[in-house]
Amino acid sequence: MLLIWILETARYLLNPLKKLAGQTALYGVSSILGRSLNYLLVPLYTSQFLPEAFGVYTELYAYVGFLVVLLTYGMETALFRFSNQEPENKQIYSSALFSFLVTSVAFAVLFTVASGPIAAAMEYHNHPEYITWFAWILALDALSALPFAKLRLDNKPLNFAVVRLINIGINVGINLFFLYFAKPAYDIGETTWLASCYNPEIGIGYIFIANLAASIVTFLLLLPQYKDLGKGFDTDTWKRMLRYGLPLVVVGFAGIINETLDRALMKYLLPFDHDTNMYELGIYGANYKLAMLMTIFIQAYRYAAEPFFFSQAKEQDSKLLFAKVLNYFAIAGAVIFLLVTLFIDVFKWFIRNPEFHEGLNVVPILLMANLFFGLYISLSIWYKLSDKTGLGGWVALSAAALTIALNVWWIPIYGYTGSAWATLIVYVYLAVVSLVLGNKYYPVPYQVGRIAMYILIAMGIYFLDGYFTDSLPFNPYLTKSGYLLGYLAFTYFIERRLK
Repeated sequence: MLLIWILETARYLLNPLKKLAGQTALYGVSSILGRSLNYLLVPLYTSQFLPEAFGVYTELYAYVGFLVVLLTYGMETALFRFSNQEPENKQIYSSALFSFLVTSVAFAVLFTVASGPIAAAMEYHNHPEYITWFAWILALDALSALPFAKLRLDNKPLNFAVVRLINIGINVGINLFFLYFAKPAYDIGETTWLASCYNPEIGIGYIFIANLAASIVTFLLLLPQYKDLGKGFDTDTWKRMLRYGLPLVVVGFAGIINETLDRALMKYLLPFDHDTNMYELGIYGANYKLAMLMTIFIQAYRYAAEPFFFSQAKEQDSKLLFAKVLNYFAIAGAVIFLLVTLFIDVFKWFIRNPEFHEGLNVVPILLMANLFFGLYISLSIWYKLSDKTGLGGWVALSAAALTIALNVWWIPIYGYTGSAWATLIVYVYLAVVSLVLGNKYYPVPYQVGRIAMYILIAMGIYFLDGYFTDSLPFNPYLTKSGYLLGYLAFTYFIERRLK
């Protein structure tokens, strides 16, 4: 049934939609493989480290998101916008590139010098090297961000995917070497060279070392993209790009608040001692990983969608196309939601230590939250294509304020479950507000009723499975598979009939 769905859908979709699907697939090769391998590293991390150590990893990567937004300051989207508006201007990319070079290196040097005080403030007194490593990871990733955006702009998803895959291979390889081979050899008391490669004082830091090494190699691979620096720096172009991009920093910052602030706040707001708070944070961070299938799909879609929307905006039937895109996105997201929630008993064993399984109740909430985040990505094109990034920033700020308020209110009462519900509520809010404002400033004939129906039916199947499947006289996995195939058949019938 799934194969028939794919083949039949591919046969009648419009050419631009085929292009978006194809590019999503190519970008998805790197995103899906990278996220999948990181997903497969979760059993390694959770088997080698206790929840409180995993909490350190969770917290530090929560801060990374904020700093990435700060270091890229909206220039990626500005590059797409200005390159499509002013194709004759050859200094758009070079001006942004020079700007990134200055700000990224300055940031890395500053944080390296101040690593001791920053580590002390975060209660990592014995590990200032964590701050230094992260500073250079962030700087190198920022220096790679614009070359990656240029590859997307130039419709070179294969080049994009190759570099990303090399990054992934190095990251995973170093993780495996230190944590799968060297650490177990050290733990059983071997006196071999392999055991001597592991230093218990570094511990969870080996994850960061792997990331740093991968970021260095990625930057070196993208160095050919820096040849455009020779085209010069144009102050006027840079200022106009900055005026367009800076409101997107607010949007991005607000988005990161919505996505990761819960993990940054949790150790301060949970009503326990420091060790217990880090334990709870580790539980939440590990179970957050189980929602990664939705995150993988959204990331691959996002890479392809942004340049796609800008390039198609001038076409006569672009708004009808955008509406069709949202339909298929909602169906795909709902299928992923059902796949993970119906077979959660299988997916949970990616977290090898059963001690982490107490947090499985947040997985369905986070999956649905990420589905609405994906809807928001499509719906938010109104402010990018109508040049109302300032208004988009205010919407994002209001969502960030809601995120902060709900987390401060609910974390002390409900713990990490409160954070999960806050994430869902905020993303629903963002999707609804973007739909309303989009109808005013950039109206697209979205089929809201049909999309709502698809999501509600998926939720209904999830609740039906929870209440009835175990009491039925059938193999539960056959029943669950029937639910999933039935949903695919239903959505195929509706879309085919209303094509």
